[in-house]
Amino acid sequence: MTEHIQPTTRPQTKEVTRPNWSAVFSVAFCVASLITVEFLPVSLLTPMAQDLGISEGVAGQSVTVTAFVAMFASLFITQVIGTIDRRKVVILFSVLLTLSCLLVSFAESFTLLLLGRACLGLGLGGFWAMSASLTMRLVPARTVPKALSVIFGAVSIALVIAAPLGSFLGGIIGWRNVFNAAAVMGLLCIIWVWKALPSLPGEAAHHKQNMFALLKRPGVLAGMTAIFMAFAGQFAFFTYIRPVFMTMAGFDVDGLTLVLLSFGIASFVGTSLSSQFLKRSLKVALAGAPLVLAASATVLVLWGSDKWVASAIAIIWGFAFALVPVGWSTWLATTVPDEAESAGGLLVASIQLAISAGAAGGGAVFDLNGASGVFVGSGLLLVSAMVIVLFAVRVKPVASEE
Repeated sequence: MTEHIQPTTRPQTKEVTRPNWSAVFSVAFCVASLITVEFLPVSLLTPMAQDLGISEGVAGQSVTVTAFVAMFASLFITQVIGTIDRRKVVILFSVLLTLSCLLVSFAESFTLLLLGRACLGLGLGGFWAMSASLTMRLVPARTVPKALSVIFGAVSIALVIAAPLGSFLGGIIGWRNVFNAAAVMGLLCIIWVWKALPSLPGEAAHHKQNMFALLKRPGVLAGMTAIFMAFAGQFAFFTYIRPVFMTMAGFDVDGLTLVLLSFGIASFVGTSLSSQFLKRSLKVALAGAPLVLAASATVLVLWGSDKWVASAIAIIWGFAFALVPVGWSTWLATTVPDEAESAGGLLVASIQLAISAGAAGGGAVFDLNGASGVFVGSGLLLVSAMVIVLFAVRVKPVASEE
């Protein structure tokens, strides 16, 4: 989510002369694995709920718990790990990924499911918060943008494949074996990091005070509030896309898999083309994306029972939402370029808090008022994000990036 944030200082004392691409790709693989597992329940809510004897709204809290724990991990992990070798820390996060998948796959109760998802939150939030600075220590300064694009390209791919892959495999091997397969990814992470990542001694942490001091700068608190509203609106809907589309539009598992795949492809295309929109007008992109999403939610409330309408809206939603993470990362890079790493940590925390709140609120609304209630709530949050952008967020022009 921070692919456009290019820090102005490098967090290392020894200058790297040759890029360690094997290590960079090992980090990218770990990021992709963590993101994939975070969103696997999105496409598996119905069988998980049926197997554990709970409602789909309650099952959706497995996403909430992961995001909530990840939020705190992203804020405080730097202080906790101190000067510990970052190689050991990344291996620990990979172990947590593997443990999480195994706990979920063998869960016979909702409590054990939540425990497994909490383990994932620790690894996800901690790793995501330090991924940019970690990557910067593996390549020369001139190669940092390219290395970061590899990392966050992996994030985009994971976001594209997680939901449709989970839905497809879940229909063939069952949801528990999907998480067993994800545990194998965790083992591959451990092995690859162990072999490829060099020793990276930790440094004294300065992120905590800088991170919260950023909120006092003009427009930053408003921006973080808009980020929260936009992502909460997105995940109030997206977390429950399977039960919503199956009950409202009548999709079967195969049809839903195609819808999710279309959503993912549209999101990938939107991410690829996002720089063109951002160069024209960052403010228009930041305000326009939630407006399009809110309009899409309105269409789903009115005509969402039609499969063709629902499918078209899924594609539009995927494309439009792709502008949100890229746009806000770019906004941070232009607004606080001197504290890019701290700002990135704050961004991750805001996003994870929003995912947690959106998934929790969306689940409660879905259980009480059904699909229409989810769309109404999501739309209101997205409109709020647009209003904040228009009237409270300061936006600077975006320079061309290469």
